[in-house]
Amino acid sequence: MKRHTLYLLPLLLFFASCKTDYAGLPTYSANKQLQAVVETPAGNTRRLVYDKEKKEFVPDLNAGHEREVNFLPYPGNLGFIPSTEIDKNGRGLEVLVLAERREPGTEMEVIPVGLIQLENYGELRHVVVAVPSRPSERRIDATNYKSFSQNYPGAKAILQIWFSNYNKASNTKFVGWRDEKFAEKEIQRWMKL
Repeated sequence: MKRHTLYLLPLLLFFASCKTDYAGLPTYSANKQLQAVVETPAGNTRRLVYDKEKKEFVPDLNAGHEREVNFLPYPGNLGFIPSTEIDKNGRGLEVLVLAERREPGTEMEVIPVGLIQLENYGELRHVVVAVPSRPSERRIDATNYKSFSQNYPGAKAILQIWFSNYNKASNTKFVGWRDEKFAEKEIQRWMKL
């Protein structure tokens, strides 16, 4: 019996050390649904980001301090679209999934319903706004920009106000909304080949 334990121990240690490479997951699932990886759960006031080298979710730092929202908590699950890269640091295209709170590392199949354009420090920033692809997980019953705009104008207004106020230091300015087709083009633009 002890002999089997000795053989199993290295195997268990190997599997315990294996970590998911969330950034390397496919952009689209086998079902051809867009995928999102949650970094910061809805309702958090501290931002988490995925560290590709450590393969773990860590606090986002600003001047050595944890970045904290001094406004209302995150209104959705903020994360990224895997296998996209928008800058030389390897950051993925941001996505805000409008759904109940999900923990960091949650992989979700989503449907883009629009895209928020923001300006930070003079640079354009895009955040894809999405809902879960499974109807049972949706709290917003919209699957495109038109239905989102018509049925949830208050949600759009809240997101516009939130993104304009959540980080005063970055001087974020709301530029505008774009539809799901524009969001898809942005996703294709930043996909790693």
